[in-house]
Amino acid sequence: MSSLAIIGAGPRGTGLLERIAANAAELLPADQRLHIHLVDPYPPGAGRIWRYRQSPLLRMNSMAEDVTMFTDHSSTVEGPLRPGPSLAEWAARTAEFAPYQPAADAGLRAELEALGPTDFPTRRVQSAYLDWVFRRALADLPARITVTVHQDTAIALEGGPDDPQTVHLASGATDLTVDQIVLTLGHLGSRPDEQHAATAEFAARHGRFHLPPAFSSEAELSGIAPGEQLILRGFGLAFVDLTALLTEGRGGRFETRGDRLVYHPSGREPVIHVGSRRGVPYHSKTGYRLQGPPAPLPRYFGPAAVEQLLARPGPLELRRDAWPLMAKEIGFGYYHELFHAHPERTAVPWPDFLAAYDRLDWYAPDLAALVATAVPDPADRLDFEQLDRPLTGLRFSSPEELQHHLRAYIRSDADRRADPAHSADLGAFLALLSLYGQLPRLLASGRLSARSTGTELDGWWQGFFSFLASGPPGFRLRELLALAEAGVVRFLGADLAVENDEASGTFVASSPSVPGHRVAATALIEAYLPRHALERTEDPLLAALHRAGELAEDVIADTGHVHRSGLLAVTPGEGAVLDPGLGGLPHPRRTALGPHTNGRSYAAFARPRTDAPAFRQNDATARALLRALSARHGRDDRMGAGLTTARS
Repeated sequence: MSSLAIIGAGPRGTGLLERIAANAAELLPADQRLHIHLVDPYPPGAGRIWRYRQSPLLRMNSMAEDVTMFTDHSSTVEGPLRPGPSLAEWAARTAEFAPYQPAADAGLRAELEALGPTDFPTRRVQSAYLDWVFRRALADLPARITVTVHQDTAIALEGGPDDPQTVHLASGATDLTVDQIVLTLGHLGSRPDEQHAATAEFAARHGRFHLPPAFSSEAELSGIAPGEQLILRGFGLAFVDLTALLTEGRGGRFETRGDRLVYHPSGREPVIHVGSRRGVPYHSKTGYRLQGPPAPLPRYFGPAAVEQLLARPGPLELRRDAWPLMAKEIGFGYYHELFHAHPERTAVPWPDFLAAYDRLDWYAPDLAALVATAVPDPADRLDFEQLDRPLTGLRFSSPEELQHHLRAYIRSDADRRADPAHSADLGAFLALLSLYGQLPRLLASGRLSARSTGTELDGWWQGFFSFLASGPPGFRLRELLALAEAGVVRFLGADLAVENDEASGTFVASSPSVPGHRVAATALIEAYLPRHALERTEDPLLAALHRAGELAEDVIADTGHVHRSGLLAVTPGEGAVLDPGLGGLPHPRRTALGPHTNGRSYAAFARPRTDAPAFRQNDATARALLRALSARHGRDDRMGAGLTTARS
């Protein structure tokens, strides 16, 4: 019997299992049996991040109809398509989808019954969906593939490239010896870096509260006292979750009064001072569908455009070489929706606009002139630089003037994202997503310079995408506005700086948005998710392999720049682990997929009909694993036949 261990049974491991089930009939010989060991201390399907046991206040930032774990007609996978329901479809008709299992929790049943396609589900609802996807993947496996789930933690791995791999478990249970191993570990924490360690030491000496980057659902917040002055550094999704836990999670409540939301404090909340590099919250997700026909994407940043980029000599730069095409693609999605859904706000026919748009570069003066002529209202024109840094150049004479400005900004953004009259924003969002279908080819080429990879791809681009396209549900901005009006949340401004002040033993925040203004606080939270750093990883298995020199960090170096990504180095596509002990070659029995790798993996689930890169990765990896297991099975059969002949 052949054997495989999948370490990490969350969404990525579950997606891989689904692809193994889909491809087994083609690639696993009919006489070959396979046993799969799934190892994860958290529930299979949901894993650590999406497990059911977390606050019901925490929600997804995707609408229910925009979440799927299944391939569909858009998927360019080599293996068979296995369509399945989106989260919304599954929640609406759970009893129709085998294997059916009614929700044991009455609150969860009520959530599922009330969930609409455009609602933003709680993470507990997503946990139930992922649990069902896992059970369906198991049910779809052929009878000759069996599975054992180990609710345990893998702590060590042994085995050379020509030998079976032995996995040691934290519980001390019997070791698992397998032919192949896959590390689908999901999002991982890291020990604090020097800066955060120094801040933690400062906080300990002065008896202050400090929380380094952490997963919001696991953050221990009881050390923050009611009324305490708290600085939250970061204005993204972690900020949204932490604020919910520190306000409504402490007994406060929201009340709708006419067209306003009002917050009633419980008295147990801290005073939350928030700032970041931009100084404003992420744009909320849109709460509507396209009003016009979908744009035919991609148009300017498709496979042919990427091939043309790769044909250029020398290193490539994301901002210089790729971004103008990417920006033009986003603009196409935006203006396609504006012209088709809201033609009364345009001044020329769409075919005429598109013919001119096709000929011009994004930053060409003639394109700006074209847009100015065709789109009369400046508010309907797409300006990435203004969107990216809305507080740039603004200075406020007092903290109260900043509060007034930010409240107006948040109100305007929440109104815009809830109004289908601005559905061009959704057109831009869908075009943004389409870029991720093409970026893997560019990144796998290794042609981006080290500086561009570090500062532009991992730095600017990821932040820009998250700011525009990965924000919270719209109601969260309404809640933030109510919290600000209640005085529970105070805005600090852009380019936030926080100092550890030894004289007062406090954290002191300042921003050029309000020159000369400083805020002292006795608690500080780094309100962003931990970034994986291999040399500081909290995962015991990766840490042990790194100490043993059996895996390497992805490091890109060229003239004048070295970029250390902190990610595990793997081969493009199939994710074979690069082993320094083998001269940096792929280990033939070890594979890794997910956000801890330089495979540039994206979310393990995706919007339907988007040819999700994660599904393509899962399929390629499943097929490579099955081929390797099949080849090894064939060699073992031939060796066995040879031994029989020799003995006869």
